[in-house]
Amino acid sequence: MTGDPDALARRVQHRLDHLTKPRGALGRLEGLALQVALWQGTERPALRQPQLVVFAADHGLVAQGVSAYPQSVTAQMVANMLAGGAAVSVLARQHGLTLTVVDCGVATPLPPHPQLVPARLRAGTADSSRAPAMTTQECEAALAQGAALVQRLPGNAVLLGEMGIGNSSAAALLMARLGGLPLEDCVGRGTGLDDAGLAHKRRVLARVLERHAGAREPHAALAALGGLEIATMAGAALQSWRERRLLVVDGFIATAAVAAAAALVPEGHALLRRGCVFAHASAENGHARWLAQLGVQPLLDLGLRLGEGSGAALAWPLLVSALQMLQQMASFDEAGVDRARAPAAGDGGA
Repeated sequence: MTGDPDALARRVQHRLDHLTKPRGALGRLEGLALQVALWQGTERPALRQPQLVVFAADHGLVAQGVSAYPQSVTAQMVANMLAGGAAVSVLARQHGLTLTVVDCGVATPLPPHPQLVPARLRAGTADSSRAPAMTTQECEAALAQGAALVQRLPGNAVLLGEMGIGNSSAAALLMARLGGLPLEDCVGRGTGLDDAGLAHKRRVLARVLERHAGAREPHAALAALGGLEIATMAGAALQSWRERRLLVVDGFIATAAVAAAAALVPEGHALLRRGCVFAHASAENGHARWLAQLGVQPLLDLGLRLGEGSGAALAWPLLVSALQMLQQMASFDEAGVDRARAPAAGDGGA
């Protein structure tokens, strides 16, 4: 790794500018290549053994009618993922991603499976309209489990996904509290609420924020308002940053996890911008606003609102392409191709 990131940036940018193309013609792919090179500290960045990890848990707040689907769907969808029938399963196979599902707190016990990691702290969070979603100890345990999980994974890239009925409510609450944004800008339809359902969800979440008005410090906010899968994902993000693994962040809930992780450490927001690639802007209300507030730009905007890591899997080939272009394209000198003509003095253009 280079000891001078500015010098490394100049070398990589010089390489990009002298490939056989007009300067900047590969658009955001060039920025991606530079970002990964700087994160890995090398002119020859490479992504190895990518791990798509889906963090799953249930939420007690579902009892307040904030989701269009019953809580039982969490366990059913985890089973579908493990059987290979979910969207993320299809995309993981297509793009050569190793898929792992982590049971962080699914209410229904799940049978053992080679792709299932047991990390169940409790059978879902408490109903945050009545009590903190997690105790401080449970939140810390979830963060630690996420870090330990990453330590056991091979490779140098982690794609973050999630599954948990009700977790768009937890993410909206964290957005409002950690981002300081109005709640109405944070709450969306989640799994497809109609207008009446959305209005009810907003009323419930307003009561939750009021109940936990004192939980403003990041650890306290994550425990009071978050979810077991969000806290575990945050721990995974922190460990990925420590190990310089690239994080590919899926949608709204995964953004909540990395934003919470960033809030937990002094240098967090710089790490988030350098060490995360944000896959897409989801159709969930508030996601694009939060990404803008964090100062990051998503790769895709396809109207997705599925979760699971599906957007991260779809964005993955763009990352691979960006690095392949940096590594394998010829420069003008290598290919014997003439460069663009420099404008003569007084030349008015082509």
